[in-house]
Amino acid sequence: MNLIQLTDLRPEDIRHIWALVNAPGPTLRGTVAWSFEGNGIRTRTTFIEAFRQLGLAFTELPNLLKTSERACDLAGYLDPFYTVYVVRETNHARLSEFAAASLRPVINAMSAQGHPCEVLTDAYFVDTQIKPLAQARVCLWGPSTNVFRSWHGLAQVLGFELVQVCHRRFHEVLPQVVFAEPSAMQGPVDVVITDSWPAGAEADAETQTDMTPLTEEHLAALGNPALLPTPPFTLGRELTVDPVEYPGFVGYAQKQLLLPVQTAILRWALGAASDAPTGGDRADR
Repeated sequence: MNLIQLTDLRPEDIRHIWALVNAPGPTLRGTVAWSFEGNGIRTRTTFIEAFRQLGLAFTELPNLLKTSERACDLAGYLDPFYTVYVVRETNHARLSEFAAASLRPVINAMSAQGHPCEVLTDAYFVDTQIKPLAQARVCLWGPSTNVFRSWHGLAQVLGFELVQVCHRRFHEVLPQVVFAEPSAMQGPVDVVITDSWPAGAEADAETQTDMTPLTEEHLAALGNPALLPTPPFTLGRELTVDPVEYPGFVGYAQKQLLLPVQTAILRWALGAASDAPTGGDRADR
């Protein structure tokens, strides 16, 4: 079972992953092929700890997908050595191609088009700690990023509505997403989520009026909702309000959920017998 983008999953897959967060499970066997582009400080920390807690060995393969080899050849040579791949790779198409070629589960630890593990974690927090997603009003503040695209996918799969606030030149036609301009956005909302602006946005902010940081005044107009800034965040860029000084900040501890959710994702992907009695263990294929 791969996790490349959230639109590949069914609602029952997502609920199954979340159900595994607090469920006891067996120690697993096997070796993770681990390739991690960039820093990813939090994601790297929690995935490595998840491997350890599950009893999985891991081998780092730097720049796994940056070789010129065909994806089918790469998978054919490596699959006998590994149980699962966890890969952070900018080239989403290359990652998808490799996942299609491999007989092992492949987990997207972030690509240019999505950050499914991060969003499954944050959505789990909203669903369990703020309000069930089916009832919550979730606001994304800023232009679309890989994080926001995973939120788009999650809303499409689970059937809840998102509001995304950004200048009209960033508006898109997407299922389950309502776009609004900052000047027209009305509250209340239950949670506001920010993400780092795309590369080059600083220049836009200096010369144009189409990049609008989240301010304390915006939060007040939205009904002082919970604030979940996707790290790393930069004050004065995607937001001007300091989350630490805002009463509705979800707190640094919220990201501790990355560990149990990523552990649950690995258990789901590997299809451990006690977790998925009707599915079998794909790692034996």
